[in-house]
Amino acid sequence: MSATLETLNFDNSCLRCLPVESNTEIYSRTVAGACFSYVQPTPIDNPQLVVVSPSAMALLDLSQYELERSDFVQYFSGNLLIRGSRTAAHCYCGHQFGYFSGQLGDGAAMYIGEVLNRKGERWEIQFKGSGLTPYSRQADGRKVLRSSIREFLCSEAIHPRCQCCQHVLLFLSGNDQAMHYLGIPTTRAGSCITSDSEVLRDIHYSGNLIAEKATVILRIAPTFLRFGSFEIFKPLDKISGRMGPSVGRKDILIQLLEYTIKTHYPHIATKYADNDKRRYLAFFEEVVKATAKLVALWQCVGFCHGVLNTDNMSIAGITLDYGPFGFLDVYDPDYVCNASDDGGRYAYINQPEICKWNLNKLAEALADVLPTKESEPALEKYDEWFKKFYLEKMRLKLGLIRKHLSGDEELVKSFFQVMKDTGADFTNSFRLLNKLRISAPEESFSETKCGLVSQCTSLKDLKRRFKPSMPQSQLHMLISMIQANPDLITQMGQTALRIKNDLEKLQRLQDLNDLTEDQKRQSDHVLWGQWLKKYLERLNVEVEGLDVNFLKSADNERIDVMNANNPRFILRNYIAHNAIMQAEKGDYTEVRRVLKLLQNPYASQINENHKTLDYYHKAGKSKSDSRTFDYDGLPPDWSHELRVT
Repeated sequence: MSATLETLNFDNSCLRCLPVESNTEIYSRTVAGACFSYVQPTPIDNPQLVVVSPSAMALLDLSQYELERSDFVQYFSGNLLIRGSRTAAHCYCGHQFGYFSGQLGDGAAMYIGEVLNRKGERWEIQFKGSGLTPYSRQADGRKVLRSSIREFLCSEAIHPRCQCCQHVLLFLSGNDQAMHYLGIPTTRAGSCITSDSEVLRDIHYSGNLIAEKATVILRIAPTFLRFGSFEIFKPLDKISGRMGPSVGRKDILIQLLEYTIKTHYPHIATKYADNDKRRYLAFFEEVVKATAKLVALWQCVGFCHGVLNTDNMSIAGITLDYGPFGFLDVYDPDYVCNASDDGGRYAYINQPEICKWNLNKLAEALADVLPTKESEPALEKYDEWFKKFYLEKMRLKLGLIRKHLSGDEELVKSFFQVMKDTGADFTNSFRLLNKLRISAPEESFSETKCGLVSQCTSLKDLKRRFKPSMPQSQLHMLISMIQANPDLITQMGQTALRIKNDLEKLQRLQDLNDLTEDQKRQSDHVLWGQWLKKYLERLNVEVEGLDVNFLKSADNERIDVMNANNPRFILRNYIAHNAIMQAEKGDYTEVRRVLKLLQNPYASQINENHKTLDYYHKAGKSKSDSRTFDYDGLPPDWSHELRVT
């Protein structure tokens, strides 16, 4: 039976089981000895529904009828309190860009409560952008329309329609097979509601403030507890000079840890009920394993988080806190989606190692109850688990479903190298591999090669992508300083990494300067032809001993698997930006259309037209001067200049 807005089944265990500070005033402060602070949402003027996800809201047992109620926007903007809810803000700390930042907390988010649905699943719901909390610091606790649309669409985009989060819960309870059916574990987005209330933002960091619409989204997850939740007990950090607000409170650390295990890892609580240390170790091991699988899945779809600080890492192994994220267009291992990440700390290629670094910080946060010497072996399993999950997924993406060979890893690496050398589109290149057929090798080989070459960027664009991030004069000056004093490199931190990356780009740029566009295209044909020959040889090994009459069915089986693991549609930055441009004019149809499309990312046949108007190009032009682009095509030229911070 469905619930109504008045009968949601709340069971707010966080506030019942964890300490909440007694001070209910709203002003920025250090919150010691507590995990939560009571707060109230700040109302917004004239709330308007931008978009809603019925599948996400169904997790709360809410039917379509409830979503269409006239007062729906009042409840899910925070203007009206939902019966049974209890609003609070969570206190946590974090290592940001490698340095401990002390207390952070829910500066723009609010815990609303935990809903137990009719399946017995527990879903924590949270507002983002609902106003001031004790953790807002100098900010206003608000989010704007553009960032809210991005988070809403990406939360739903990387969550397939196969009840992904339900499988996350099953995984947390020890059923690893359930993970087989996942896309990417993530928080969900239930609704996005904007308003006539305005906030000021300096979007270009130029000192010129503009007014934007205050917007609230509803986020849904098994839990919003994160690595940083356990860092509130951290003693004085010698580098940053900061400490957690509840340093020395081992009693609260144990309370938080026991609550987390009992509520979200109940199988561990049961199995090791009489052994505290073994219970804590088993918890840490599962977080390590879940994180390894999560980042492996990110890498396999070309997803970059952008801000992989410890306060943005979930203890449930789900994608948390969407900010300046991005999906790869042209494959570039050094791709940095966050324009504020000057040193490239959170570049695509660095994500696996950064997640391991964050897990080490979680181990340090638990050291009072689980010494790091005892948690270290579990952390060292991370690399093994990541490789296992990554290769499993890559074999599915390449259609290597019958045999696992030792050379498969090298085949994958060589595929990535050719994508890099040719500037090929990450998503479309994987998808095009389904054109190659063992039952018709000659004609399909040519078709596949031409398709892959068509996804390679131009020489002009490739040169642009390899342009160093700093002026050459500055780069050469820094190199001279390091040569004169090698010890400087250890003091430069992220700048040293930036120098290394820029030197590699400069070398690549010099190589490209000797090419013409025609030579580049000819080289693309050669490189893809060479790789496809190796790939076809590997596919033939798959069907060795198979009757020739069954080759077509083997092809179809392989292609079905590949199509289910290589998305056709992803939320590229330009697709999100195109929808945002219309939404900021009060037209939300493109946002809703993109959501509908992204709910079927692997579809070969879709009812929805996969072309849309290019609103960026159309802006400021006559109505007759309009262009379209394909959601699954190469990005338009204007998208190359998009920057997200």
